[in-house]
Amino acid sequence: MARNKRQIINLLGLARRAQQVVSGEATVLKAIQTQSARLVFLAKDAGPATSKKFNDKCSFYNVALDQSFTKLELSQAIGQSRTVIGITQSGFARKFEELLAMN
Repeated sequence: MARNKRQIINLLGLARRAQQVVSGEATVLKAIQTQSARLVFLAKDAGPATSKKFNDKCSFYNVALDQSFTKLELSQAIGQSRTVIGITQSGFARKFEELLAMN
């Protein structure tokens, strides 16, 4: 795994412990709609309906969306089985975006 990917995975775990993460489809959708999600991680192996729903919502509400990780990688990062994760704190979101830009 690339160094940046490893850093992002570690940072996801840190954000989770800091309680700056929302996870699960319904919770993340609500966070997108209420503009509290700053960045959304969607598993690249998510189903087509889930992918379309989150691509559309993130695009409409102007929320950054990343699909560089698998369900397994995202789940291991936060210690829960998840397909979609939202980052609610802007500082964390900014750091993730920096690391993703270097990927």
